[in-house]
Formats: sequence, structure tokens, C-alpha cells
Amino acid sequence: MPLKRAVIPLLDEVSATARAVDAVNTVLFAEDGSRTGTNTDIPGLVNALAERGVSQAASAAVLGAGATASSALSALSGITSGEVEVYIRNRARDAEVHAIADAVGTTVRIRDWADATAAFERELVISTTPAGATDELATAVPATPGTLFDVLYHPWPTPLAAAWSARGGAVLGGLDLLVHQAVLQVELMTGRVPAPVAAMRAAGEAALGGR
Repeated sequence: MPLKRAVIPLLDEVSATARAVDAVNTVLFAEDGSRTGTNTDIPGLVNALAERGVSQAASAAVLGAGATASSALSALSGITSGEVEVYIRNRARDAEVHAIADAVGTTVRIRDWADATAAFERELVISTTPAGATDELATAVPATPGTLFDVLYHPWPTPLAAAWSARGGAVLGGLDLLVHQAVLQVELMTGRVPAPVAAMRAAGEAALGGR
């Protein structure tokens, strides 16, 4: 979401993690009114994958180049030691992606969106694109796919997620990210640790079920 970057100039302080990926998804207000921005998407991605048993991946790819893609690159720095392929629709953003990758310690290789189906050869694929962007790729899911993390949660499943699941691949969705990043937000905002993960997931499922 563009607001994850637009909010940064409005803040008094930004955490080192959020600064590195140039993306803030959480703003904390102090008693004196000062505003501190941080990023819970990065640990949220890591924790959501760990919940599904994915703590390491021999190879990985990211679809997209927005704020969530930046968070994904940071998360992958601790999950894969290999080069991460990044598939971009707007190659004018190449330098931006390289800068963020350097800041978080991830080695990337940027590739054209026209070759995006090659991403499916990787063990872990994180799709961070808007709704509809990957629909045309669904027919190219291989016979034995790895793990797909599609950060969209509505509409769900996306055509790509449905095709991936039909082929027997592991699929995580936007609700997984939404819940795990929100768990960290609740802990930061309330001081309650641990946050009620099961109750938060049930609330999220109920809210999406009503759409």
C-alpha cells in the first residue's frame, strides 16, 4: 500500500527496520503526542511462514516491488541464503529494489514481469501484487509446486492460490499475514504478551466471511 511510505514524513521517529525497507505499517503514539513508525509486516511474514513449518528455503522469488515486497525481501534475509529473484512490472523501480535489498542484506536478481512464471520453479514464492495482477499466471503452476505466500485476502482464494493448491502446493494467504502482523501490533499497543492469536484469527475469518 502506498500509504506505508507516504506516512513516513509525518512521523517523529522511524524504527531502523522500517527505515531500511522504507515502509511503515504501524504508528505508535506517545503520551507527549510524538509518533513513532515501525514495521510489523516483516516479523509477521516470518512468523506466518514458521507457523506452516517454513523457516528455511533453498530458493525464493518475490512478485512485485511495492512496500510489502520490500518487507518480504527483509523477511527472506533470514530464510534463504541464496539469491532472491524479484519480478517487476515497472523496471523503473530496479534501483529502488536494489537499494532496499542491500539495506536488509538480501542478494537479488531483478527479472522482467514477462518471465514471471519462472518464479514458480523456486521453493518459496511470495506474491505481493494487487488483485488481478497474477491471474494470468495461474495456468502456469507446475505439477509439483513449492510454497506460495499470496498476501491478498480478498477476494480469496486468488486464481493463482487456487491453482497452486489444486496442484498440491502449500499456500498461505493474506489472512495469515494480517493476523501475524496484527498480533505484534496488539502487543506493541497494549503491552499484552502474548496477544490472543486464535481469537484474532477467528475474528479475521468471521469478518472476511461476511464480505
